[in-house]
Amino acid sequence: MDRPAIKVAENIWILEGDLVPFYGYPYPTRCVIVALPSGGLWVWSPIALSDDVKRQIETLGAPAHLVSPNKIHHLYLQDWQKAYPDARLWGPQSTIDKRRDLTFEAPLDDTVPAAWDDRIDMVRFAGSPVMDELVFFHRPSRTAILADLSEHFSERFLAEHWKPWQRWLARLWGIVEGKGHAPLEWRLTFFNRRKARSCKARILAWAPERVIMAHGEWQRDGGTAFLKKALSWV
Repeated sequence: MDRPAIKVAENIWILEGDLVPFYGYPYPTRCVIVALPSGGLWVWSPIALSDDVKRQIETLGAPAHLVSPNKIHHLYLQDWQKAYPDARLWGPQSTIDKRRDLTFEAPLDDTVPAAWDDRIDMVRFAGSPVMDELVFFHRPSRTAILADLSEHFSERFLAEHWKPWQRWLARLWGIVEGKGHAPLEWRLTFFNRRKARSCKARILAWAPERVIMAHGEWQRDGGTAFLKKALSWV
């Protein structure tokens, strides 16, 4: 099915992908594309690279940077790297350790690569021994970009794709529209809340107008208020 790119603001778009199974739960997929002043595209969490996705991408430009935000978002990196061999591959150490079959740049931590043209800020959300995530901020559009730190499923999506007991868990975990938390099993691993709170403070200091997450209803406005609620568990 053709899904046209959604323009979020100047030089930033969303492409919606197909559902993928995750431990028996159907999850939607989504990538974010940013056009950099140097001419290349910054592609966050690449989705399945269908012919339609390639057409959409190539109307916007040439991928120069392929970015994995955490070790869960890696499924299609090899297809994109094969299709766009000149693109540089980026990710946290956890993704690099998981995908030793791929060639990455130096691990992303707290230093933003100069090659991103000073358009994107980054915070490594730390505090868990088993899970971390890189949170990004497209400065010109004031858009925060999260992978699994916020899941925001609508009732309509859950009714169409999740079983009744799964929908019950979604509400219990707070990964539904109006709350937007991270999944409970992930939140419970953040033993170092002081470190997590420091990361949260840095993200809120961006004062984002918009919030895009990988799974669920993204926020076109009221971004800072949304993130305060979504990260209230920290």
